[in-house]
Amino acid sequence: MMISLEGIATLAIASFILLIGHFLKHQIGFLHRYNLPSPVIGGFFAALTFLLCQKVGWQIKFDTTIKTPLMLAFFTSLGFAASLRLLKIGGKYVLIFLAISIFAAILQNAVGASAAWAMGLPPLLGVLCGSVTLTGGPATGLAFAPQFEAVGIVGAESIAVAAAMCGIIMGGVMGGPIGTLLIRRLQANHQPLTASETQTTIKLETTTDQHEQNLLISVGLLLIAMWLGSFISQFFTQVNITLPAYIGTMLAAATLRNLNDVFQWLKFDDQQIEQLGGVALSYFLVLSLMGLDLSKLSAVALPLIILILLQVVLMATCSMLLVFKFMGKDYEAAVTATGFYGFMMGTTANAMANMDAFVKRYSPSPRAYLVVPIVGAFFIDFANTLLIQLCLNLFS
Repeated sequence: MMISLEGIATLAIASFILLIGHFLKHQIGFLHRYNLPSPVIGGFFAALTFLLCQKVGWQIKFDTTIKTPLMLAFFTSLGFAASLRLLKIGGKYVLIFLAISIFAAILQNAVGASAAWAMGLPPLLGVLCGSVTLTGGPATGLAFAPQFEAVGIVGAESIAVAAAMCGIIMGGVMGGPIGTLLIRRLQANHQPLTASETQTTIKLETTTDQHEQNLLISVGLLLIAMWLGSFISQFFTQVNITLPAYIGTMLAAATLRNLNDVFQWLKFDDQQIEQLGGVALSYFLVLSLMGLDLSKLSAVALPLIILILLQVVLMATCSMLLVFKFMGKDYEAAVTATGFYGFMMGTTANAMANMDAFVKRYSPSPRAYLVVPIVGAFFIDFANTLLIQLCLNLFS
């Protein structure tokens, strides 16, 4: 039996699935402890449910035409966060940390592609289980999945979600032990477990009481950037440069943001734009996961586990040898290292949770709390997208 649902009904079911994900996350300690996103939990639960429906002969067809605009809206919100002024505020540590993160993303793809090739599998499978889903997270994985599917990676969406979920779990599980080892090293050398410099939390934008006006401005800016971004994407296509559609919107948003930082045309709310992007991301993830064919995972289950375990070791090594060393070999460097592992394996939420555990136990780490979110949530996405596209061109 075939059941076809139009757009409003599809969004209504997606909303229900989001509520289920939120409920499960707060009722199951494991899911809450390791910061699995509610849309991923609910969407994965829905995919399992619809798989069972398919087994008993029920086919459910959703109208997911709004999925692409939602994806563009989320990445546009990231573009608005990419302020060059933030790089200046963060100083040299932001640039150093960004350079290490880009290098680590390159290593993720190199190791993943090599391991996949050694197992007799397409190198792009290793890339998909590398920076695409680990540095990028589930949103980037799902955004790039059609391109990986087009070059021969069967079940790319299902693989992307599974890899991202494994990465998020490991980002939470291993972040604490890494930080603990570094803290013990500092204690053995009798180094203080406090911040080495005085630094206050910086309020990036002031807000006003005119919430409705701010909301209109935020929605308007997102739509304008998405519109301008379509022209940028068309330009790339005309000059035979293949990039995801959201790159144009991110570039447009970043340009508008930095021009506004200089000329102060509008006083928009950073947090509000981030929240709008978060809502768009939640619906995009759920709509993507609702239609997953999880049966395609069985053929790559073992290689997937091997690839993720290799990345666990690789990112732990980078955290302890590169991040800790080049970020100062002090308490703040140790906190930064555990945050680095969190977002390079999972999401920025993993990074903040990892750092929060040490800050609550020892002392504040203002430099880490400035550097890690700026790079992990904003700037690494630009570099990672170009790196993924380079790998697609290289291995396809």
